[in-house]
Amino acid sequence: MSTALFDTAALRDEIRAMYRDVARDPGGDYHFEIGRPLALRLGYPPEWLDAIPSEALDSFAGVGHFLDLAGIQPGASVLDLGSGSGTDSFAAAHLAGTGGHVVGVDMTDAQLAKARRNAPHNVEFVEGLIESPPVEGGSIDVVISNGVINLAPDKRAVFDAAAWALRPGGRLALADIVSELHLAERTRGNVSLWAACIAGAVPLTPYLEAIEAAGLRVQTVRTNPAYQFLSPRAQRAVERYGVTSVSVLAIKP
Repeated sequence: MSTALFDTAALRDEIRAMYRDVARDPGGDYHFEIGRPLALRLGYPPEWLDAIPSEALDSFAGVGHFLDLAGIQPGASVLDLGSGSGTDSFAAAHLAGTGGHVVGVDMTDAQLAKARRNAPHNVEFVEGLIESPPVEGGSIDVVISNGVINLAPDKRAVFDAAAWALRPGGRLALADIVSELHLAERTRGNVSLWAACIAGAVPLTPYLEAIEAAGLRVQTVRTNPAYQFLSPRAQRAVERYGVTSVSVLAIKP
């Protein structure tokens, strides 16, 4: 589940540039919706959102609600892969309580800066790649991710990293973008559409197979019909390839 259609470093630079803009200019014109209205429509409880700093929530760019699947308990250790401005990390910290600990990993400087400005004592944000999160193996109760794994050229590496980080019995809970059909090489080679969470989408079956191949057992898969792309260009790709949002829960035996 990797691609050689372009240079990975160039892709990461494009992703950083787009999500730097999302952090600095939440009111900008993007392929996708962001902010509290999106989170509410996706199903985030208002009381959870009320506990999140508004500055961070303004730049929320998730693709689905999945934290109900995560089963985060008081005192849990949580790893957020692609934490962005921190919305899901802060929600996870709210659920884990003062005795819990959340580590958010992101590669975009402006997102990290915004998240760190608002971080409570039990949340830390570190710069890094979701393929190699800077945590100890077997130290995490719950790994979460929202709309980010589709951005990774090597998705299997991300799932391997999640499985490595989890304790036995730990949970991987995520929302992400998948497709019904394989995207054409011309579309997959467009780094702008990759950064918009479209061109990196793969069909659901191989996506779930990659999770299982990492040693995790898929328990729940559900679609998120409330999520939608905004730009005509993105909507054309959605219609052509059946691009959609799903939430997934997997368990480490």
